[in-house]
Amino acid sequence: MNQNTALSQSNPARDVAPSVQSGPDSAQGALAQRTTAVLPPVDIFEDDAGFTVLADLPGVAKDRLAVRVDGDNLVIEGAAAAPVGADMTLIYGEVLNPLYRRTFTLSRELDPGKIEAKLDNGVLRLNIPKSEEAKPRRIEVALA
Repeated sequence: MNQNTALSQSNPARDVAPSVQSGPDSAQGALAQRTTAVLPPVDIFEDDAGFTVLADLPGVAKDRLAVRVDGDNLVIEGAAAAPVGADMTLIYGEVLNPLYRRTFTLSRELDPGKIEAKLDNGVLRLNIPKSEEAKPRRIEVALA
């Protein structure tokens, strides 16, 4: 992405959470399974009104998703979970339930107070409008 845009990716190294190991009493701890945050793939579109961000978050439910503005950063965090019954015990697993995290820097020409978010079939859609001052406008010229 062009670094001169109003929405730019923050340092990807900051987006990756430190490794977390489960406790020694859990099955995951016994297997020394480690969980790190992964960067969800995104597509970013721009028009005169603002930006649209599409982030792929497969397996993330609305109640396990957080989208927030922290200073001039837009932060997307979500935890995927495979739907299993409470009476089931995992005896073998290959499906990963990742923790997603992605951070973008918002420029001053965007209006973070009007960001809209919608989750549909594992795809998060963010509409980030430009502030009124940053939108292109036509100036009428009067005859003298």
